[in-house]
Amino acid sequence: MRSSIVTIPVIRLNGAIMSGGGQLRQSLSLASTAGLLEKLFGYNDAPAVAISINSPGGSAVQSRLIYRRIRDLAAEKNKTVLIFVEDVAASGGYMIAVAGDEIIADPSSIVGSIGVVTATFGLNQAIAKLGIERRVHTAGRNKVTLDPFLPEKEEDIERLKALQLEVHETFIDIVKERRAGKLRDDPDLFTGLFWTARRGLDLGLVDQLGDMRSVLNARFGPKTRLQLITQPRGLLGRRLGLFGTGAGLSPTEIVGAAIGGLVEAIETRALWNRFGL
Repeated sequence: MRSSIVTIPVIRLNGAIMSGGGQLRQSLSLASTAGLLEKLFGYNDAPAVAISINSPGGSAVQSRLIYRRIRDLAAEKNKTVLIFVEDVAASGGYMIAVAGDEIIADPSSIVGSIGVVTATFGLNQAIAKLGIERRVHTAGRNKVTLDPFLPEKEEDIERLKALQLEVHETFIDIVKERRAGKLRDDPDLFTGLFWTARRGLDLGLVDQLGDMRSVLNARFGPKTRLQLITQPRGLLGRRLGLFGTGAGLSPTEIVGAAIGGLVEAIETRALWNRFGL
C-alpha cells in the first residue's frame, strides 16, 4: 500500500446532454466540458483520472463527441480513466461512461438504456381548434418532414426510424468495442432497457459497485487526495446571480433567457423522469 500522498484529479459531468449547453440550466456538451477535460488530463503525475457522471442522456452527437474527447486525451496522456456513476448514466450518459477503462457505480445507480428516442408533439389539431391557420412555403418537398403542426405521414416516420437505426448501430458498436469480453449475451441488452448497477454488474455494463472515495482509497492508499476541478460560471450566470436578478441585462435579454430556460427545463425534466428521478 502506498504511504505517500497521491492526488487524483476529479471532474463531475452532471446534467442532460444538449448541444451548446444551457444558459440557466446545467447541461453537457463538448463545448461545456472540453476545458474541464483538458485540465483533468493535465495532471501529469496522477496515476489515473476520475470522472463522476450523473446524466440521463440527450444528444447522441454531443455524447459521442465527449466520449471521443475522453478517449483521445487518455491515449495522448497515457492515463487510466475511472468512471463513477451517481444516480444515472443512461443512454448518452452511458455512452460517455464507456469511455472509462473501468465503470464503478452505486448499487442503486441506473445504467443502460442503450437505444435512441425522438420525441415531439402533434399540434395540428390544437391550432385548428384555436382557429389558427399556419402558412408554410418551402423549396423542397421534404422540408416540412415531421412538422409538429402537420399530420404525421407514414413515409416520414419510416425515414425517421431508418435514421434512428443508424444512430443506434453506432451506439451499439461503441459499447461492444469498449466492453469487449465483459458483456453478457442477453437479448435485452441493446433494446433500450435500463437496470440498477447491481444488475448491470451481472450484465457486464459496470465493473464494480462502490463509491469514488472508498474505491480510490482502497486502490491508491488512505492518503489519496481527490482534487475536484471546476470551471468558472459563465457571464450570464455571474450577471443573473443565484435568483436571476438580471443586473446589467436588458429586458429583452432577461425575457429571452427566461424562455430559453423554461424550454430547457421541460426537456431536461422529461429526460430525468424516464428513470424515476
